[in-house]
Amino acid sequence: MSITRAREYFAKFGMENRIIEFATSSATVALAAVAAGCEEARICKTLSFMGKEGPLLILVAGDVKIDNHKYKEQFGVKAKMLTAEQVEELIGHAVGGVCPFGIKDGVTVYLDDSMRRFATMFPACGSSNSAIELTIEELEKYSGYKAWVNVGKTC
Repeated sequence: MSITRAREYFAKFGMENRIIEFATSSATVALAAVAAGCEEARICKTLSFMGKEGPLLILVAGDVKIDNHKYKEQFGVKAKMLTAEQVEELIGHAVGGVCPFGIKDGVTVYLDDSMRRFATMFPACGSSNSAIELTIEELEKYSGYKAWVNVGKTC
């Protein structure tokens, strides 16, 4: 199970007990917001793409989608999301629980500016019923991000 990878990752920092496992699904933004008891925008969506140099993850606020024009300007290629099979194979987590914690080597992580308006966000933790509440500073620290980007637009 993918949550095991996320739990082992956070155990290195003594934070594995902060992972929340919900009794219900949190596989979509709407479901995650209900489970976490927060607004949808504070759910941290982790979107998976194939970039020029390999797979990449972009973490965005729950009320944001990728702006294809901004994406192409930022990364120099058209936005091409990974298939569900590719996500599990290349990232190490299944769709519904994708997160930057405990991922496979060679995956580059980016954080979208859309999240900067919040004190905390709720990214998944490798399963379709898990999350962890992190401050933006903690998200920077534990995501292993390469850079902040501006590739989102409000849905």
